[in-house]
Amino acid sequence: MSRISYVNQMEEWEQEFSFSIPINVRFSETDMFGHLNNTVMFVYFEEARIEYFKHMEFMQEWVKMSVEMMPVVADLQCDYIRQVYFGESLRLYVKSARVGTSSVDLHYMAKNEQGKICFVGRGTMVNVSKKTGKSMSWPEEWKERLESK
Repeated sequence: MSRISYVNQMEEWEQEFSFSIPINVRFSETDMFGHLNNTVMFVYFEEARIEYFKHMEFMQEWVKMSVEMMPVVADLQCDYIRQVYFGESLRLYVKSARVGTSSVDLHYMAKNEQGKICFVGRGTMVNVSKKTGKSMSWPEEWKERLESK
């Protein structure tokens, strides 16, 4: 496996994940070659990220009109390792890798049924004001939750 810039030691990095969701590859997500289209991973990342934040009880807060802040995606990256085909079942893992004052770096890892890594990714989310669109510091309680997961 070629070097992935945000992963120092693959085996150690892999062990740090605890939250995951199942993904079943649908026919509509494949391309003319029969494998998963290269854009679909980002939809999977979004799905995993939302479930991760629900698990941490953030999503329930962010959707309330009374809550002034919510995170937005600032950047997103995917590294493709092995091809994925229609009908395959994947397990997509997500974790908080680094928590900043107003941002969080999330890492993603998808494994097939044989436990082989198919693709990995990373992204930064920035907490912003719903009113101004400017970055806002995480409330200390939220920051602690992000750091503990």
